[in-house]
Amino acid sequence: MQLGVIDIGGTSIKYGVVNREGILVSHDSTPTDALKGGKALMEKVFIICDKLMEQYTLEGIAISSAGQIDHRNGVVVFATDNIPGYTGTPVAELVAKHTRLPVAVENDVNCTALGDYWQGVAKGVNDFLCITIGTGIGGALFLNGRLYTGAHFSAGEIGHLCLYPHGKPCTCGNKGCYEQYASSSALAELAKAEFGTRIDLKEFFTKAKQGEAKAVTVFEHWVNDLTTGLQSLVHIFNPQLIVIGGGISAQGDFLLDAVKSSLYKKIMPNHRKTLEVKLAQQDNKANLLGAAKHFLMMNESLT
Repeated sequence: MQLGVIDIGGTSIKYGVVNREGILVSHDSTPTDALKGGKALMEKVFIICDKLMEQYTLEGIAISSAGQIDHRNGVVVFATDNIPGYTGTPVAELVAKHTRLPVAVENDVNCTALGDYWQGVAKGVNDFLCITIGTGIGGALFLNGRLYTGAHFSAGEIGHLCLYPHGKPCTCGNKGCYEQYASSSALAELAKAEFGTRIDLKEFFTKAKQGEAKAVTVFEHWVNDLTTGLQSLVHIFNPQLIVIGGGISAQGDFLLDAVKSSLYKKIMPNHRKTLEVKLAQQDNKANLLGAAKHFLMMNESLT
């Protein structure tokens, strides 16, 4: 079995093919152009599906998507204005009609969690939190050996914890949300304010790793906000593991060591003893693997 896999994010759409063993056979990406809206986004998804079907014999399409997703029906329950007009989009129905293949859709961070539970750092761990840091912040709760999606597919909205009451306005309509302070976008804004000009995050991290004073100041400020949010989550859920995914996880031990050092100082001793923090092993490919795993779970007769 080979599945076409697509990960719809705020910045890019990643796509490829995954086989039955959970190996990513191929992968590529294209800009999302999210501000063009949900309709234009779906046109891009159709083009990707056509490309994959031209190159491979596929038995289905597995999609990981930003937004709150009704994974039973493949519908976007809610999406912020990061992708205007995406709320209510029947993604599975539209893609199935276009491709004439079975389609399964799940929230992107839930897919990150499934991907790392299937093929990554969360193998054998039944209680963990997954946080993805990118344009915004996404979250997934994996409790008692299964994803917890809440009463209406909306659990795990970690990015919209209130970190600073009356703080920065958020695309969700509230103020002071976590992702306005601890996302990679927020880090880029902090760096811009400090350096007086927009700076590429790869260049920023090079400066921070080299000990450049301005970069270190910004990085430490950002990590403090990141771990203040994690502190509350640890005290609420008492997880065995926190998995950090998203593009920023490519910073490896430099990021991981800073997060651990800051977080362990903030949590109670009994939580500190049992908590591990790891980076998503599959980097930002975990979403593609998780989408495939979700498809297989939804279509057990095909496995």
